Amino acid sequence: MLPQDPSPSPLPASAFPRELFAGAYRRVAFFGGIYSNYLALDRALDLARSLKVDAVFALGDFGAFGPHPDRAVEILRGNGIVSIQGNYEEALSDAAEDCRCGYVDPRDNHYARLSFDYTAAKTAAPHKAWMGTLPRHLRMTLGDRRVLCCHGSPRRINEFLWASATSDAFLRKLLDDYQTDLLICTHTGLHWSRFLEPASGGSAGDGRPAGNGLLARHGRPARGIINVGALGRPANNGRTDVWFAIVEAGDDGTRIEFVPVAYDHARLAAEMEREGLPPEFRETILTGWWTTCLEILPAKERASGRY
Repeated sequence: MLPQDPSPSPLPASAFPRELFAGAYRRVAFFGGIYSNYLALDRALDLARSLKVDAVFALGDFGAFGPHPDRAVEILRGNGIVSIQGNYEEALSDAAEDCRCGYVDPRDNHYARLSFDYTAAKTAAPHKAWMGTLPRHLRMTLGDRRVLCCHGSPRRINEFLWASATSDAFLRKLLDDYQTDLLICTHTGLHWSRFLEPASGGSAGDGRPAGNGLLARHGRPARGIINVGALGRPANNGRTDVWFAIVEAGDDGTRIEFVPVAYDHARLAAEMEREGLPPEFRETILTGWWTTCLEILPAKERASGRY
């Protein structure tokens, strides 16, 4: 599967709908798909604060998969976390019939339907209205780097940017077309990064996750992509931890840390069971292996999982 199909032609950056300039920072935390995992979200906020970030941003898909979707939204809103729309927020605020996730396989869409129907029924109308006010993209600066944050890609809210299927040529085109140095996204549920120019400090950031506490430094004028992964479910690696990313502008270049989040996953799974969510969802939370939404995975990413 190649998400870098050159059509449709992207809009220039100045034509983005509902784009917000968030400011200038040095050290920022980014949360990917939360998927109603309010327990991991609460823990991640504590971790981010303890790691002395300047700000925290949420990149969409606050509901889906997990129980009690309003709880994650209440945490975000209560803490004043600047957020953008994911496909879930777009769909819920539009009263859409499905999640607009971008799946094409019937099995993926079967589980997506179960997840969306539950989330739509359990999300309060005021929260859905708030979701409709969110920007699609955030821009900011980290040191001297221009940063564009989106959910899927700048072109489409539900475009999957996989490490194995996102070519350097396509990434370079996105950066050029959307006038940015760093593209920060989520949607795939898997964290990874890649920089295009020669990097100082070795080969970290070549498309692989940086791992537990490993830092990737990239010498100026490096440009590239950071997919921050997801807080809502594990990264299909047999670990029950979930992940977020910290990006920092240092004197030696851009510094990335993928931060593992340990939380009470057994409690979450028990709540999912009481809410009648599919046992396949609970298995993922308890084992760290994906059991659903597998057909969308490119071959390389699929091979790294159990199923």
